[in-house]
Amino acid sequence: MFSGIVAATGRITHLQALEKGLRLTVEAPGLDLTDVALGDSIAHGGVCLTVIEKAGASDKPSYKVDVSRETLDCTVGLDAPGEVNLEKALRLADRLGGHLVTGHVDGVGEVLRFEPIGESHELVIRAPKPLAKYIARKGSVTVDGVSLTVNRVSGTDFSINLIPHTVAVTTLKRLQAGARVNLEIDLVARYIERMLTAENE
Repeated sequence: MFSGIVAATGRITHLQALEKGLRLTVEAPGLDLTDVALGDSIAHGGVCLTVIEKAGASDKPSYKVDVSRETLDCTVGLDAPGEVNLEKALRLADRLGGHLVTGHVDGVGEVLRFEPIGESHELVIRAPKPLAKYIARKGSVTVDGVSLTVNRVSGTDFSINLIPHTVAVTTLKRLQAGARVNLEIDLVARYIERMLTAENE
């Protein structure tokens, strides 16, 4: 479980083809790996992956994770070298600064607009139609692993206000119209729908 509060940005530096998937080497100089053990979970752009090996020098720590073909088929940003948002899994004593995030991406959205408005930025995303009903004004959504508050919703499109700090410390600053992003809907909305539909089964 995660909170959507990005701890650091890392970089996918190497990809090794597996029979069905990829093995990624991730450099994470800004992430404290001293308490990360083999088998622990780290979110990469909103995707929960398991650490299988730790390596690198103390000033340039890195680790490896495996990504299945199924995960690659339903997410973006893990099939090429590049920057990625990182968050270690929550401990029970941690503050929940964002919202409850599972690291299981629900779908891929398309950026329609990303532009400065005053000191902030407005990010407008088109969600896949099956996910749009879960996105509510003033509700939470995870975009590339970042917990964000929805400002407005119109059909399948929704807008978010990004404060300067969020833009500065995450990969969202690189977004532009046409970019694709990993989306995870609010966990609570998913369970509410299940409870309501289960009564009619």
